[in-house]
Formats: sequence, structure tokens, C-alpha cells
Amino acid sequence: MEPTYHPPTTAFGRRSLKLAHIATQAASNARPPEKVAHKWNVFRAICAARTRLGVSERALTVLDALLSFHPETVLAGDGLVVFPSNKQLGLRAHGMAPATLKRHLAVLVDVGLILRRDSPNGKRYARKDGAGEIEIAFGFDLSPLVARADEFEALAEAVRAEERALKRVRERITICRRDIAKMIVTGMEEGVPTRIGGQGPADWIAINDMFRSIVCRIPRTATRVELEPLAEELSLLSAEVLDLLNHHVKTQIMSRSEAQTEPHLQNSNPKSPIDLEPSLQKGWGDDFDLMNQDPGVPLEFPASDPVTEARRTVPQKAYPLGMVLDACPDILDYARQGVRSWSELIATAGLARAALGISADAWREAQEAMGEADAAAMIAAILQKGEAISSPGGYLRALSAKARAKEFSIGPALMALLRGKLAKRGAVA
Repeated sequence: MEPTYHPPTTAFGRRSLKLAHIATQAASNARPPEKVAHKWNVFRAICAARTRLGVSERALTVLDALLSFHPETVLAGDGLVVFPSNKQLGLRAHGMAPATLKRHLAVLVDVGLILRRDSPNGKRYARKDGAGEIEIAFGFDLSPLVARADEFEALAEAVRAEERALKRVRERITICRRDIAKMIVTGMEEGVPTRIGGQGPADWIAINDMFRSIVCRIPRTATRVELEPLAEELSLLSAEVLDLLNHHVKTQIMSRSEAQTEPHLQNSNPKSPIDLEPSLQKGWGDDFDLMNQDPGVPLEFPASDPVTEARRTVPQKAYPLGMVLDACPDILDYARQGVRSWSELIATAGLARAALGISADAWREAQEAMGEADAAAMIAAILQKGEAISSPGGYLRALSAKARAKEFSIGPALMALLRGKLAKRGAVA
């Protein structure tokens, strides 16, 4: 009488048995015999849902290597045990060290992606019958991938839906930031009143303060749940600012209609008589570390058209424009039609400096000391640091003094911003 095969339940050696292992085995045994799964489709679903399953990218590399040892693309039936040696498995896992390989195999078992089918001596091998077909195999059982294929696909779809929702809320925030920043500059340049019927913000400085207070609360890396309330606040503020501009336009149209005069556009460009830029007692080193200063400086709007100012000269020498935009993406919120050249960056910096409360005099001083290109890049860098710089105007004057003394370069500041950006990306990954 042919002896009955008894599938192993426990692992060889000192590896313990967990209830999660029993649950995985039960789910695998309960799967319908006719159920099949495309191994690479299942693998892609697991990759998409890896954070919810609790597996790392390195563990998925090992799973990928294990799947490559199964000769068929479709996982079906009972012959789903693969039995590679650690040496061969490590080679297909891109040369992974044996200790690392064992650690990630244990993770795959613990989260229920594979099962151990260890032989009596712990070796991995297969025994064939007289016809050359595999009769018994000891190694790693891939049947949980078939049993849980639907679960993995549902998790992957949930993750994709969350990613789409997160992308939408980020796009919403980006559009609102751009709209509000440009509408504030337009309101300041055109002298649009901020109070309607005695109600509303005191002036455009107050509106800009509200805008910056929301923007400064936006984390560099955040979940959809964290970003949605901020997106709603920005949407409401954007709608309120647009109402102010629309009301002003309607008032002008009505006034012209009643007076029956030739249409004309009012362009009020007053200059604040007070320079609210406290001088800095301390210069700026190359590390761009300004987190210990007091927040809050009022705005001052441009004294002349920044586009005209920017096009007077083209910078002769500067750091790559792409590097500046990569390090300081917030400057794009103030761009009228994007930033594709240094002239456009200089023009955009002329608008952004007003929102930062930097006077035209400090702006001209920086351009003379640093050059137009470096001065524009410095405005972008100061804007990127946000509330970390309490007095942007006084700060820029201090940097201008260092530049005149040949003690300052924009390069280290940009590199510091890029390093911080890369570090945050690495922390998320």
C-alpha cells in the first residue's frame, strides 16, 4: 500500500510556529481547486499594496525571485512548491546576502504570502516518481498567492484610489496657491479695495498674511486626510479674493457707464512710506539655517513693472535654471506664464519679493550686489524657506552686504534646499 503524503505544517529547526502561519495554511487549503492566478498580475498587486501588507521592497525582490523558479505563468493546482537553494535564490535576488535573504523570507512567511514546506532535514528538494514527474517537493509553497489573489487586488485598488485622491488634493492646493498669489499681486498693483460695504480684510497685507499662514501649515509630505482641510481653506480664500476682484471690476464698469466716459483702466501703484525691514544683527552663513527667528513682516508692493525691470539685462552667469526651480518650486506660484528662462525668473522674483515684504530698494540693492540672476534665485530661496525667515527684507540686505564683501554665494543655499528635499524623499521611501 502506497504511504499517504503528510504535508509539513511546521518549519525545520528553531523557527517557531505562529497562529498567522496556521491561518495562512487554512486559507490555502480552503481555496477552490479550479482557482487560478496569473503570477505576475498578483505580484504587481502585492507591490502596489506593499505598505498595507507590511512588506519592504527588498522582501518583494525575494518574492520576485521565488516566482521566477515556478516554470508556469499561471499558478494553479497543487504543484506550487518551489525549492531553490539559498545560493541560487540569492543570485536571482540580485546577489542578496544569505543573512538578508533569510530575514526577508521570514517576512514573506509571516505576512502570509508564502508557506514553508520544510523537509525532515530542512533541505529543499523534490522527489520524482517513475515517470519523472514531481511527486513530493519541499521548499516554499506559493499557494497563498492564489488563495489571496482577490484580496491583494482589492488592496491594490484601494491604494491606487487613495493615490488618485491624494494627487487630486495636491493639484487643488497647487492651483489655489497659484491663483491666490497672483490675485494678491494684481489686487495690490491695481489698488483694489479689500472691504465691501464695510466688511472684509483691512488691506492686501492682511489677505497675504492669511494666505501665508495657510501655506506654512502645508507639510512637505502629508496624507490626503491632512491636506484636505488645508485645500478647503485655500479654496475658500481663493473664492473670497476673486470676489473682491470681480466686485472691483463691476464697480469700474458701472462707474464708466454712468459717467459715459471713454473706458480706461486704473493702475494705482502706491509705495509704502515705511520700510518695515528690521536689520539683522547676524549674517547668513552657508548652511541656510534660520529657524530661530521671529515670524511676520508686512508686504510692500512693486514700485515698477517687474517684467520690464527683468528684461533690461540678461544674466551672464548663473546656476542652472532647472536647479533653482527644483530647489525652490514655490516661486512658480507667482509666475504669470511659467518660468522658462532667467528673464522670466527675474520677473517672477520681482512679484514674489512684494509678497514677501521686500522693498524695491532692497531688491535693487540685491541685484547690484549679486547680479540679477543670483538675486532672483535668492528671492526664490527665501520664499521656499517660508516662515523660517522672519524678516525677508532685512535678510536680503544682510546677504547683499555679504555679497559685496565677496563672502556669499547662492550655491550653498540651493544645495542645502536640494539636500533637504532629497532627505525628505528618502524618509518617505
